[in-house]
Amino acid sequence: MSKKVRIINLTRERVLLEEAEVAGTFFRRLKGLLGRGLPEGRGMLIKPCRAVHTVAMSFPIDVAFVDGENRICFLLESLPPFRFSPAVREASCVIEAPAGTFRQHQACEGDLLKVVEL
Repeated sequence: MSKKVRIINLTRERVLLEEAEVAGTFFRRLKGLLGRGLPEGRGMLIKPCRAVHTVAMSFPIDVAFVDGENRICFLLESLPPFRFSPAVREASCVIEAPAGTFRQHQACEGDLLKVVEL
């Protein structure tokens, strides 16, 4: 069973994801969201990570690249299937969420996040 966390945007004072699965091993990072859906309020925290892809996925995702100080350093909204993100050198981890999540919660580059174990 994989570890689950809640992701809170401290800057905006709101929960960004109620529950995110942590992909912290090579195999969990490799598989990512392949073969799954992504319900609202759920996501994945991939660490370490500096780039992602949506090859073989059937839906778009929002992607937040987060630095070592837990600040969003780069956002990609609605990354379509069969695409590659840029490599973000400053990133230490990536949060994948359903498309539209970041716009709905007004997440922006520079926002400070908090990860809380469930």
